[in-house]
Amino acid sequence: MPSALPDGEPMPESGALPPYALQGAVDRPLGFYLHVPYCATRCGYCDFNTYTATELRGSGGVLASRDNYADTLTDEIRLARKVLGDDTRPVRTVFVGGGTPTLLAAADLVRMLDAVREEFGLADDAEVTTEANPESVDPAYLAELRAGGFNRISFGMQSAKQHVLQVLDRTHTPGRPEECVAEARAAGFDHVNLDLIYGTPGESDDDWRATLAAAVGAGPDHVSAYALIVEEGTGLARRIRRGEVPMTDDDEHADRYLIADKTLVAAGFSWYEVSNWSTTPAGRCLHNELYWRGADWWGAGPGAHSHVGGVRWWNVKHPGAYAAALAEGRSPGAGRELLTAEDRRVERILLELRLSEGVELSLLRPAGLAAAGRALEEGLLSPGPYDSGRAVLTLRGRLLADAVVRDLVD
Repeated sequence: MPSALPDGEPMPESGALPPYALQGAVDRPLGFYLHVPYCATRCGYCDFNTYTATELRGSGGVLASRDNYADTLTDEIRLARKVLGDDTRPVRTVFVGGGTPTLLAAADLVRMLDAVREEFGLADDAEVTTEANPESVDPAYLAELRAGGFNRISFGMQSAKQHVLQVLDRTHTPGRPEECVAEARAAGFDHVNLDLIYGTPGESDDDWRATLAAAVGAGPDHVSAYALIVEEGTGLARRIRRGEVPMTDDDEHADRYLIADKTLVAAGFSWYEVSNWSTTPAGRCLHNELYWRGADWWGAGPGAHSHVGGVRWWNVKHPGAYAAALAEGRSPGAGRELLTAEDRRVERILLELRLSEGVELSLLRPAGLAAAGRALEEGLLSPGPYDSGRAVLTLRGRLLADAVVRDLVD
């Protein structure tokens, strides 16, 4: 089941933010994340805030229905307009995620985007993305999304090998994600991403090479490759605990990462974040860069997280409770956190170090600077950027990114 929400102070029923949150907002990009919490089935590795029809039956009634979900989410977008008041920033990025957003009709996704456009306006070069399950779209669906203003799409491929997909409980047919890339291009999408997962129990190096070859051959301009994390409470964790499949291995993860980077670089991709590669700067996911650079975004939908000017908050998780709050004129926020200057400094290090541009050494305390010096000596940080005042991970450093970050935030 979905993971728990963090602790925090109560969210005002109006959703109001402290006045300081919008100070200097004009200089920060604004994005919207729109969460669609529905899935046809639950994948064994997933602990996202998503629900199948069976899980919702009898626990939310009509309020939890996906049939009227676009209207419910639009209510939160209108709430955002009230909360942000006279904030004149046009929205720079919109990202529709899930769940499986494409379980909704294309017209519903377009209506959600239209609500953002009507309430806030979109920047002239706005990036508008939706995630998609390969089996839940067809050429007509993609054409409707493109005509409605979507210009980037992310397909969940995970693997090209059937036995790997079976372990992950993925239901799409091998080869279908590659077909989707061609269909998205034909529909006029400017940017197409494929999401891959490595380190699945039973996956071999050759399986992973075959997946990368299939992904590259499909012609996306962006690839995301993530190591499988086995979360407690998931179906896959229970299978591993029962001994049905082997536990994933960190050394195998490192080997697969090196294979991915070598393959993608040879195909013309460049890394710009530890788990993300693009063929051009324009192909980067700008929405994710908002997160990594501490910009402002409003997350609408059950369990969605938001951040504006050092205030972070999160919504109630269940679709029924979420819809009920909005129907009663209340914010669906479950709690919030007011970040201190130190919180924000630490988060900048945690997130920016993962980027190819790295993080400014001036953000580090003495202990962190000493750790950075050791990381440089150990080949984990690049000498050239270091001499210019930035900590940038080497390829070996990317393999140990979490450990490097822990040392630098001291």
